[in-house]
Amino acid sequence: MLINENQIKVVGFDADDTLWVNEPYYQETEAVFCEMLAAYGNPDEISAKLLETEHQNLPSYGYGTKGFMLSMLETALSVSEGQVRSETLEQIISLGKAQLQRPVELLDGVIDTLKKISKLDVQLIVATKGDLKDQERKLEASRLAPYFHHVEIMSDKKPANYQKLLNHLNILPQQFLMVGNSLKSDIIPVLDLGGYAVHIPCHTTWAHELTAPQADMAHYWTLKHISQLEALFSSG
Repeated sequence: MLINENQIKVVGFDADDTLWVNEPYYQETEAVFCEMLAAYGNPDEISAKLLETEHQNLPSYGYGTKGFMLSMLETALSVSEGQVRSETLEQIISLGKAQLQRPVELLDGVIDTLKKISKLDVQLIVATKGDLKDQERKLEASRLAPYFHHVEIMSDKKPANYQKLLNHLNILPQQFLMVGNSLKSDIIPVLDLGGYAVHIPCHTTWAHELTAPQADMAHYWTLKHISQLEALFSSG
């Protein structure tokens, strides 16, 4: 089944790990962090504690590198029972700051795909989670902003968050197509509202975003590569 171009009015794109590289940077930083704390546990134990801390802190810190940095500091204090050296805490802060300055590396095929989809009778938007300032920096560095009619940096991606976005765009769920790498954040909430979604898995996914497909998911496609997106559209 193809997507009816005449029915869809807005195509939303997730940003991190859909348009550009993101999670691999977090994994690299986490590996260095675990090595710093090797005296207090093995990498798997420290990584599990960090993930637990991140989950607990999401309601307060939201998504993004700043919350990740604070969770690393809290984890270091926890696993060391407060014995971690101040120099190590300073190094963790430096790790977080370095991540905030990582270059934006576009995923293969993104620019060509945006050029092609922007020629269809649809509006393109970005709908992504994360820290406002950091996501704005990445979007500017990516030079992709001219392709998008609207940019929405969301505190979360639950059905209510998407409904608020659709209300702002003045469209119905069945007029919206979301493209992203996370079933949990980009696909299932949109399908729950009655919209359409295209899942393009990334080779790395944050453990918090892992979930299984639902048996009754309709209006949903999985692609191996973003370059396959244009071929889903039909003008019929």
